[in-house]
Amino acid sequence: MSTQVTVSVPNHLMAGLLGQRDELLRLIEDAFPATTIHVRGNEINLVGDDAGRAARLFEELRVMLERGELLDPANLNRSIEMVKADERPSEVLSAEVLRSSRGRSVRPKTSGQKRYTDAIQQNVITFGIGPAGTGKSYLAVALAVQALQAKQVERIILTRPAVEAGERLGFLPGDIMAKIDPYLRPLYDALYDMLTPEGAQRLIENSRIEVAPLAFMRGRTLNSSFIILDEAQNATPEQMKMFLTRIGFGSKAVVTGDVTQIDLAGDKSGLINIEQVLTGIDGLAFVRLGAKDVVRHRIVQDIVNAYEQAQSRGMKP
Repeated sequence: MSTQVTVSVPNHLMAGLLGQRDELLRLIEDAFPATTIHVRGNEINLVGDDAGRAARLFEELRVMLERGELLDPANLNRSIEMVKADERPSEVLSAEVLRSSRGRSVRPKTSGQKRYTDAIQQNVITFGIGPAGTGKSYLAVALAVQALQAKQVERIILTRPAVEAGERLGFLPGDIMAKIDPYLRPLYDALYDMLTPEGAQRLIENSRIEVAPLAFMRGRTLNSSFIILDEAQNATPEQMKMFLTRIGFGSKAVVTGDVTQIDLAGDKSGLINIEQVLTGIDGLAFVRLGAKDVVRHRIVQDIVNAYEQAQSRGMKP
């Protein structure tokens, strides 16, 4: 049944809402083909089967603009997807996690990422499982830096399994840290983005931040720490148990991984059946991210979608 809705937007927000040469308006028209959109002054008139949802989108975008956020095609498309899923982009995209050293605001960009950051803040241990490009490691590092700056923890510990290093470690130059440095480099990159290389290095030298391979965690009890285990799909079940039992008082842990990218021989990953093992434990949460949460180049989302569809058909790409 065709409906008619009118949305009023303050005049000074209209340019940001419609985009240059109505670029954003055309994206909205393409997203709601069953609805006709007419703009007159500061009023947007919508007529059609999807007028109600399109009106909700405009209202959400108005709220975002009123908060000082800038709209671009990327966050508009995410907003459209959220509204179509009966979610509120103004709540998701406005939740600031951290303001980086470069002055850029770090925020969730999808509803899945918002669920992920909320879970980390509300639980002792959070598992973030999903494909590349979903912000699992980046958001975890941002929350760790925020917790350190707020003095909620005394240090940050970033760790990864150095699986590929197993056979070739002896052939690499330098001491043990130099040998495993390439496997930890993505964590350094995220830290440098939040704190600047100089600021991060200073905290590392003061032992406020520790970056080390997973093997270095054995035999330790980690109190008052924000601990991130990255690339956890390459941890064995024994290593996973070892890591989870290191967590001490006043600590928080985030475990990230992608079960489609296991490098272990025989695919014996400690991340595969972990949810069945740990289900029902208070203070522990699992968040699964998918293709809709990929925030890299559009082609990355298309690739993840293609792999997911192939797996749903029983193929092994």
